[in-house]
Amino acid sequence: QVRLVESGGGLVQPGDSLKLSCTNSGNTFASYSVAWFRQAPGKEREFIAAMRRSGGHTYYADSVKGRFSITRDKFDSAYYLQMNSLNPADTALYYCAAGRPILSSVRSVSAYSHWGQGTQVTVSS
Repeated sequence: QVRLVESGGGLVQPGDSLKLSCTNSGNTFASYSVAWFRQAPGKEREFIAAMRRSGGHTYYADSVKGRFSITRDKFDSAYYLQMNSLNPADTALYYCAAGRPILSSVRSVSAYSHWGQGTQVTVSS
């Protein structure tokens, strides 16, 4: 059973950093790859970052490359999204997702079968 829970969102100023966490209700993530998406009001859900289960390879959207980083703990019990140099365009509801995407679909919403409830990130001065 997979039940994802995100945490770590909040209100920050431009240039600040935040670290989001995603856990699976005390369980490991087993054979799942994990990704982060975000959705701003009136916009479609947008891929941010992913880490494939096989090999631990990471993938990023161009809009966050060099600023955001996806990692996981050594116990496979949590995934993180470190977000640096935040700006107002990063304001959105951030979701953690788990699935078994093939390489060509790692950035697709439809490739992930399990989703958390989201955590709000607001960047404003």
